[in-house]
Amino acid sequence: MKNIKGVRIRCKNTGQHMNIDYTEAANIIRNCKSAYILIHQSPDGDCIGAGTALYHILKYLGKKAKVVCPDEIPERYGFMRKGYIDEDFEPDFIISTDVADANLLGALKEEYGNQVGLCIDHHISNTGYAEKTLLRPDASATCELIYELMEILEVPLTDDITRCIYTGIATDTGCFKYENTTARCHEIVANLKRCCNICYARINRDMFDVKSRGRMKIERFVSDIMEYYLNDQCTMICVTSDILDEMNVDSSELEGLAGIPLQVEGVEVGVTIKQKDEDSYKISMRSANDVNVSEICASLGGGGHVKAAGCLLHGTLDEVKKKIVDAVEEGIKKCSATA
Repeated sequence: MKNIKGVRIRCKNTGQHMNIDYTEAANIIRNCKSAYILIHQSPDGDCIGAGTALYHILKYLGKKAKVVCPDEIPERYGFMRKGYIDEDFEPDFIISTDVADANLLGALKEEYGNQVGLCIDHHISNTGYAEKTLLRPDASATCELIYELMEILEVPLTDDITRCIYTGIATDTGCFKYENTTARCHEIVANLKRCCNICYARINRDMFDVKSRGRMKIERFVSDIMEYYLNDQCTMICVTSDILDEMNVDSSELEGLAGIPLQVEGVEVGVTIKQKDEDSYKISMRSANDVNVSEICASLGGGGHVKAAGCLLHGTLDEVKKKIVDAVEEGIKKCSATA
């Protein structure tokens, strides 16, 4: 799943961006001969599911395909890799799934950032870095878009595809409890269950209930060190490298931690700070009600969804915290003014 150096791409991004519909996206997929499918750094259930499901679709259509990620795929998502075979080849086309910004390609950006011919995404903050973009911000997950493309391409549902699409939708909707849970995503899941008898309950348990001892330890710790700002409307937890070393917890245990700050009654915006290196921090932001955290994160150089967004900030931890609190304060004021 790591980057492959020295690949020559025959189809390059012309720099002219265009939003397209499902039919045109399906035609692009149908007409390409081989493709790399790029997914974002710190991969989650939706980008892994969308990328891997698209891999199976391309393989069914007789194409060569490979999922490429700047980071290792966490072990907890290994079940989605059933039926996936990694192979080396020279791609004719580059597709990205669930990648709203070329910066999210991490180490892949330099080589592939301006090579993406088709981006398939559901983030309202998508920057339009690809030559053509299939963008549906009202979709629950990028996996929902992959499902719609699969139907247009007349590719049959298999257990491998179903595992990927279900996991992507389930994880991006918080097991169907977030506001992005739509009637359409329920319809898609209902059809998955009619067609394929995989163990959906096992996926739900593994994704939402099972936690390692290290994860349990870090959750207790961050709850104790949670910080409160703006008359307790904003909560913040911060996990530094020193904390991980002291607790002997791997950084992979931090996925999904962003929901904890919103568990406090009365909180409008929850913030999670994770240290990346000496002077850079990954920020995850969640909104409980009407505050648009996508706009807040966009003001800090990031983006995402209205209710869930993120960014990367540089500086000392105190400087990063101040930037965040000032931006959240403006976001809350803007929300109050338009209420």
